Amino acid sequence: MREVSIIGVGQTPVGEHWDSGLRHLALEAIQAALNDAGRPEVDGLFVGNMLGGEISRQEHLGALIADFAGLRGIEAVRVEAAGASGGAALRQGVLGVASGYLDAALVVGVEKLTDRVGSDRTAALLTGVDADYEGTQGATPAALGALVMRRYLHEYGLELADMAGFSVNAHANGSRNPNAMYRNLIKAESFARAPMVAEPVNLFDAAPEADGAAAVVLVATERAGDMVPNPVRVAASAVATDALPLHDRPDPLTLTAAERSARRAYQQANVGPENIDFFELHDGFTIMAALSLEAGGFARRGQGWKLATEPHEGIGLEGRLPISTFGGLKARGNPGGATGIYQAVEVVLQLRGQAGENQVADARLGMAQNLGGFGATAVTHIFTGT
Repeated sequence: MREVSIIGVGQTPVGEHWDSGLRHLALEAIQAALNDAGRPEVDGLFVGNMLGGEISRQEHLGALIADFAGLRGIEAVRVEAAGASGGAALRQGVLGVASGYLDAALVVGVEKLTDRVGSDRTAALLTGVDADYEGTQGATPAALGALVMRRYLHEYGLELADMAGFSVNAHANGSRNPNAMYRNLIKAESFARAPMVAEPVNLFDAAPEADGAAAVVLVATERAGDMVPNPVRVAASAVATDALPLHDRPDPLTLTAAERSARRAYQQANVGPENIDFFELHDGFTIMAALSLEAGGFARRGQGWKLATEPHEGIGLEGRLPISTFGGLKARGNPGGATGIYQAVEVVLQLRGQAGENQVADARLGMAQNLGGFGATAVTHIFTGT
């Protein structure tokens, strides 16, 4: 198996793109990534998308986007794993290049979530949970987040205000990201007073659903250095799964798939959590940030929330483990199946030293973890400069 590197990245701003379709958003990100990579010839396209069929009434995105991007004729498929679709598509691109079957792969994550509102959007999002045992009971993603968060607060004797640091940090970083959906700051004292979405999950606690597209170009590492001056190597790529419905999991406060995929990624990269310089995690709800930190080995069980209470030692840009360095899902926005590619783009910018005001000092090893179905699928990638 060959080592694989990213030589080009591109993204659109995250937001409400009512005047653009899936193909238009994807094209914008693809053109930016190809230009960044020096316009290489690609022979494979992997599209990460969660709800194209449900919301945009458009399936068969591989052929659609390949044609619209001027790549008609190449291998092109859509990859779906709920909110982890982007990360899963990236893994398929990595495997294609690593195996030698592809010389250069283009991976794009694209989503249009704001074309449906209210119950229509909620019904679409329910396809990412167990339709028979959760969806039919009205267990929306927010409701499931509320169940897990309430249990976490009860189990460890916490108050909602104890979780504020995650959103405060995300919005502080998002305020400096021109591609973020929300660039406003949040005060810790205002966090617990926000309107409830599904108690105890509130408006400052849940990531906003959004539209967007992001793309990366992959080639074999042996070629990458001759093509661009600053390639970023994919040091590890790992996927794991868990039971889809929460009630089938032995412990709802353990993200088993996230734990397993992180462990496999550490083994592939021959590193441990202590070596990771920053972590782009899947903070669709703040409880997921705490649980992801615990699953990744950055905190003991029940202690993940504490990292968000330590301004100078915790999760801020100058902390021990910066997270959500461009705002995460909470401030950058949650573009569904495109999320995993946005994470990869953000890691690449950090490792290139091109993160601007969001730059993590001396960043050498970055990790991204993309979750789907409230952690039923977890895709973990570790990246390093080459």
